Amino acid sequence: MIRKLTALILLTAASLTQTNEVPHKIPLKVVEVGGNVTLRCPGSNKDGNFFYWYKQPLGHMLQTVATSVLDKQELSEQFPDNRFKFTAGDSQYSLIIKDIIKEDEATYFCQSGTAYFQRFSTGIYLAVNDCKSQTLTHVRQTPETTSVQEGDTVNLHCSLLSSSRDNTSHNLSDYNVYWFRAGFGESHLNFIYTQKNRSSNRSCVSQLSKTIQDSSDTGIYYCAVVTCGKILFGEGTKVETSKPLASVLIVLALLLGLCVIVISILIFSRD
Repeated sequence: MIRKLTALILLTAASLTQTNEVPHKIPLKVVEVGGNVTLRCPGSNKDGNFFYWYKQPLGHMLQTVATSVLDKQELSEQFPDNRFKFTAGDSQYSLIIKDIIKEDEATYFCQSGTAYFQRFSTGIYLAVNDCKSQTLTHVRQTPETTSVQEGDTVNLHCSLLSSSRDNTSHNLSDYNVYWFRAGFGESHLNFIYTQKNRSSNRSCVSQLSKTIQDSSDTGIYYCAVVTCGKILFGEGTKVETSKPLASVLIVLALLLGLCVIVISILIFSRD
């Protein structure tokens, strides 16, 4: 009896050692409503005869999605097989979710092992992007107008705002951003640059740096953001060129000198 109790205590302690491990960050995967996704977890029967897929929505209790006990795979009742599919391979277990809905958004993680020792293998946060529920309203560009000298570089900024009271900015790395230019007196737009959503820069502002070589680079620069099948244009930034200050000062100095000469001639001519 003492030996059995000792063995039980040791097994319980061993199963709890996983809580002392350094926590790992859970990766993020973004999918659209109506799409499909496959979640994978490394593992095989060699690691044990027990495997579980769990779902934990934000602020809710843990839910068991699928189990594999002694090579028998089974889905829980609340996860219908017309949208969920659980498969076991040689080196991984897969959970396939079809026709994704907003309620599928949650953290999914898997657990595997034996009857006495189990550990969590991996986890992923599944974010569901619902275009219909988004409140994106307009694209804001700054500055409204700028004037630079020829050869200088101008920095144009573009941000995507929502209709909330605080005008929340969205990460533009989640969208496709395009820049266009309309020259002064021109009615058509010229495509300049595109920023695809594969960027790892989680910035709320898209920046375009453009060197203004001459007057052909001036005009109104427009930022356009493609999201949920729509194209949102900003109001544009007016870019003009200004003459160098040194040239203006030289002209003013010459005019001033000419005025002095004329006044002196008039004064001496009276004498």
